[in-house]
Amino acid sequence: MSKYKLSVVVDRFHYLEGPRWYKNALWFVDFYTKGVYCVNGQGVAEKVVHVEQQPSGLGWLPDGRMLVVSMTDRKILRLEDNGELVVHADIWEHCNGHANDMVVSPNGHAYVGNFGFDLMGGADHKDASLILVRPDGSSQIVAEGLAFPNGMVISADQKTLIVNELFGNRISQFDIKEDGTLGARRDFASFGALGDEPNVGLRIERAEILPDGLTLDAEGAVWFADTLHHRVVRMAEGGEILEVVNTEPEGVFAVALGGTDGKTLFMCAAPDWDEAARKSERKGRILSTKVNVGHAGIP
Repeated sequence: MSKYKLSVVVDRFHYLEGPRWYKNALWFVDFYTKGVYCVNGQGVAEKVVHVEQQPSGLGWLPDGRMLVVSMTDRKILRLEDNGELVVHADIWEHCNGHANDMVVSPNGHAYVGNFGFDLMGGADHKDASLILVRPDGSSQIVAEGLAFPNGMVISADQKTLIVNELFGNRISQFDIKEDGTLGARRDFASFGALGDEPNVGLRIERAEILPDGLTLDAEGAVWFADTLHHRVVRMAEGGEILEVVNTEPEGVFAVALGGTDGKTLFMCAAPDWDEAARKSERKGRILSTKVNVGHAGIP
């Protein structure tokens, strides 16, 4: 039996992603109600803004304005102080699939992943890029050859970007240069190369981990959602598994550390990532549990 007691934070959503603990509140998105939500002091999730082309990653600029990924039109939107949602950056030319997760550094540099191929349409797997969006909205590709980058954190010293490769059987990391661009990719943890295999199902079968959402703790370990393996894993650099939270029979697709002491682990759970099923059912929810080591880094 797992030593972790799971509690339900919010439920009856479709498919939740992008959990963030910001200004003493939990934020998240629901793909298929197309909303960005914030949990209020009474534990109720309030819709903050509607994103018609499907919201994903969240972050905040230094002045407190929120950035949100608009997935299907491959844009980064900015929520102005007056409540207007405007285009911060159009990254269509840099993406070969839906724009996806994002992490925003304290200086306003946003790092954005994309699918790389039409996952929901059943296309063959293709590697994807990471995109840097600067505070002025300009953008460029800063890393290539990633197998579905999905879940990113910036270290507490703001010198390292760690990113999951969902279909790559590995977690990668990059040095962050002074201008926001990235150095060469290196392993945070790798469980064997999957090569150029185009079949997503085979890549999943051959992988030991399917790392989705990511959060960093004060000992330098990461917690990640091991999606279809129905667990959240705490892993040290190099690949040692330190702790496991079992979420069976549910899959888990994103995580965050937060709470007043940074020791609450939030988990976005759902039966699967099938688009048609998740649109038709309200089985998405956020679970939580207490852990021993608090949050570090961004987000």
